[in-house]
Amino acid sequence: MKRIFILLLAFMFAGTWIGQKMIQDSGYTLFAYGQTTIEMSLWVFLVLIVALFFALHWGINLFKRSLKSGSHLRLWSGSRKSRIAHDKTLKGLIALSEGNWWKAQRLLSMSADNADLPLINYLAAAHAAQEQGDEKACDELLQKAKVSTPEAEIAVGINQAQTQLARGQLEPSLATLLSLRKKAPKNTYVMKLLRKVYIQLNDWRAVQQLIPELRKNKALKPEKLLQTEQLCYQKLLELSIILPDSASSEEKRKALAETWHNMPGQLTQDDVLARHYTRLLVNIGAEAKAEPVIRDLIKRNWDNELVNLYGRIEGENLKKQLETARGWLKDDPLNPDLLLTLGRLSQRNQHWGKAITYFEQSLEQSPRAETLSELARLLKNLGETDKMRQLMDKHLGVIGGGLPALPLPQKGTKIAPL
Repeated sequence: MKRIFILLLAFMFAGTWIGQKMIQDSGYTLFAYGQTTIEMSLWVFLVLIVALFFALHWGINLFKRSLKSGSHLRLWSGSRKSRIAHDKTLKGLIALSEGNWWKAQRLLSMSADNADLPLINYLAAAHAAQEQGDEKACDELLQKAKVSTPEAEIAVGINQAQTQLARGQLEPSLATLLSLRKKAPKNTYVMKLLRKVYIQLNDWRAVQQLIPELRKNKALKPEKLLQTEQLCYQKLLELSIILPDSASSEEKRKALAETWHNMPGQLTQDDVLARHYTRLLVNIGAEAKAEPVIRDLIKRNWDNELVNLYGRIEGENLKKQLETARGWLKDDPLNPDLLLTLGRLSQRNQHWGKAITYFEQSLEQSPRAETLSELARLLKNLGETDKMRQLMDKHLGVIGGGLPALPLPQKGTKIAPL
């Protein structure tokens, strides 16, 4: 209040002083331009100058305010569009999560231009279009995503590769992924997708070359990487024996052995691959080469399936093969697979009595059609037909397992003529 009072007093004294000056001497001002002259008192001129100043000041402020109001209008309009786009994007993402593909595509694509992150809208809308089977719309939306955010080229490319893979377009997907790998060689997700495409294309050589990169960049969990290696080298082993029809068993064996020995050292000790290798050796007739491999596998890790296979093959030394199997009997004397194998190996060595004994012991532990057939065949060829019939009667349930319970005629029943 004191300041206002002091200002009022100052204005009063100034006004009084100026009034006295105007009375004492009004002054004179003359403006002349050509034939035109303007005369006025000095004080009138000063008043006009002040009025003109205030008029200009007011005009400039009015002009600035009009510009600001236009800017505010534009900001308000842009903010409104952004809010609408945000709401549509939210509704579109909800529709996408609910599986309402048509609604999701429409809302997300409509709001993309005014959205804060148009890339998200376009990618989500492309997914919705793909789910509807609209490949053309999907490709267009992916292209718009790429244009809207050029720095997200890798992300858009990955989505495109996934879309092509889902359509079964393996070659285009592979081309997209190879292009992405050049631009982002350490992108682990690109490597994962490449692995998937190569497997579906049965390009096992490419998978083989990719495995070191997968391991180096830790793109897969250790167990998944091991499964990939096992599958890859199983297929490579199989491919190695696909030779012309004129190729001999020895040529196939050499090709298979070469592939086996060219595998990474640790994989030749892998039980899964070693078993596959031995089965392929057996399939091409190289049983003698398979015998020591199977023997080592059983020694490392006991497996009844391999024990059974050991009795089916013929090694280079049949006597030694039988002695090896007898050695296993100490640890598991009642194993039906081992007893069956011993029966077969005894039969290969023409030890007929021992073979019958082993077959019978195996049947006692586990009555199986395989064992029964081996024993019945041996007895038949030894002329033991009565014993064979008794055996078949005793183990009839093994042969006819799963038959329904039906009434049977008693012995001696005669069939009435029709």
